[in-house]
Amino acid sequence: MATPLLRLLLLLACPALLLARAAADASFPINVWPKPVSMSWAEPHAAVPVSPSFHIVAPSENPYLVSAVQRYVKLVFKERYRPVVRPAVNVTNGSELEKLTVAVSDLAAPLQHGVDESYTLEIITTGATVTAVTAWGAMRGLETFSQLAWRTGGRGKDRDLLLVAAGVRVEDRPIYPHRGLMFDTGRTYFPVADILRTIDAMAANKMNVFHWHITDSQSFPIELPSEPQLAEKGAYGEDMRYTVEDVKRIVEFAMSRGVRVVPEIDSPGHTASWAGAYPEVVSCAGKFWLPGGDWNNRLAAEPGAGQLNPLAAKTYEVITNVVNDLTSLFPEGFYHAGADEITPGCWEADPTIQADLDRGGTLSQILERYVSAVHPLVVSRNRTAVYWEDVMLDAAVNVSAAAIPPATTILQTWNNGPNNTKLIVQAGYRAIVSSASFYYLDCGHGDFVGNNSIYDDPDSDFNSSGGSWCGPYKTWQRVYDYDIAYGLTTEEARLVIGGEVAMWTEQVDTTVLDGRVWPRASAMAEALWSGNRDAAGRKRYAEATDRLNDWRDRMVRRGVRAEPIQPLWCRTRPGMCNLVQ
Repeated sequence: MATPLLRLLLLLACPALLLARAAADASFPINVWPKPVSMSWAEPHAAVPVSPSFHIVAPSENPYLVSAVQRYVKLVFKERYRPVVRPAVNVTNGSELEKLTVAVSDLAAPLQHGVDESYTLEIITTGATVTAVTAWGAMRGLETFSQLAWRTGGRGKDRDLLLVAAGVRVEDRPIYPHRGLMFDTGRTYFPVADILRTIDAMAANKMNVFHWHITDSQSFPIELPSEPQLAEKGAYGEDMRYTVEDVKRIVEFAMSRGVRVVPEIDSPGHTASWAGAYPEVVSCAGKFWLPGGDWNNRLAAEPGAGQLNPLAAKTYEVITNVVNDLTSLFPEGFYHAGADEITPGCWEADPTIQADLDRGGTLSQILERYVSAVHPLVVSRNRTAVYWEDVMLDAAVNVSAAAIPPATTILQTWNNGPNNTKLIVQAGYRAIVSSASFYYLDCGHGDFVGNNSIYDDPDSDFNSSGGSWCGPYKTWQRVYDYDIAYGLTTEEARLVIGGEVAMWTEQVDTTVLDGRVWPRASAMAEALWSGNRDAAGRKRYAEATDRLNDWRDRMVRRGVRAEPIQPLWCRTRPGMCNLVQ
């Protein structure tokens, strides 16, 4: 993985690449999000009407590609997107675009980490083609084609026309293979429809990993065939569970959009919800999380105290069933095993664990005992284990490298920005970046604990985090501008496989979901697909503003309630809302 500086040097050393990148940096009458690596549009810019009989010709051997083709034909006609600023193009007369042809060289390539997502798109007045190595790359090309179509006219005497850009060539591929959203359904249950809409929006943004943080201390909402009591006793209610059929539907829906679903069952921490079914394996369950209001005596990082007891034999029977069921339900090659925020006070409050400590044992040894049992189980199911960074970097409770071999382990970083990313890759591990300082979408909304006196202060929200541990709010610019390989050598940067924005849901439900995620997740999507810099190496957030305004508008028309980033006045008066003229 090249660092931003190395990528710039490579571009300068190769004029052809520089010209291609410069073409991609150009501003066009209609744009694509995320911005393609290379896009050219012949001048004067032209557009061709789309024929009412427009169709897509594609191979029929891959059912997911067939599904995508059918979906995009419907989308092109159904969307009816009208840009706020009318594109200045010449509309060709006497011809219509009748078809788009898709060519794929490896239809059997599975959807897995590192799969080729590159594509080439060409549109001329007589036809369009998408050429890709895999079906998943072809899907990315179809999405780009759909964003180059728009409606014009239809008002007054103007004839309503469906147009698509003509004289266009796009050559595109992602910088990072892992571009994801971490989505928490343990704090808040979301109907399946919300999950499907979110995954659909991810695919439109060319994001490819739905990291499903399924359970947490607050609830266990997934029904597992081998452990039905976990959901029966741990879900919020009978109508707040994901059935086996729900999971299959979500996985298939995501597959048809080139999105991998990575399941996470966090353990041994964040497991209070397991106590209803198995009280004998959960330490400190049911206890108040913050005895005496003293953070140093906490039993959990937030309300909902409970951690699996690694000294209880029953723990391993249960977790074995959980891992086996999850890896059967989800075909994905990554299994996220959690292992974050082990709270010493919880284990120390357990008599069996305290007895072990009295005999000279340590909390790190207890965690290592658990991880050393679960990790081989995950690997035996032909999975790569993913853990939160805490399993190695937590100052109080951590494991040795012997328990989590780098060859079968990926660590996901969330603390201390680029510093922890560097620690992870220096230790030889692959890294997924989810730095709370840049990628946590829940930050900046205060906290959810009750009777908190911090707010009874006239300065509580002034020049502070406003009661949010990770405040302030992460604007789209903050997300967009983050370089996830910042401060790394070229060799270290190769171990960064990508990033995920994180949507923790203590204060999120279906009524506000879309606006919390979009379009800020779109900002990360572009930064990880084609970068956040122009051909000269400058950050391009200024140029991205109008494009993101337009993309947000299109997402809204597609049924995603993305929040606005500027008043409409700004988009209709280019440059007038800038900070510097």
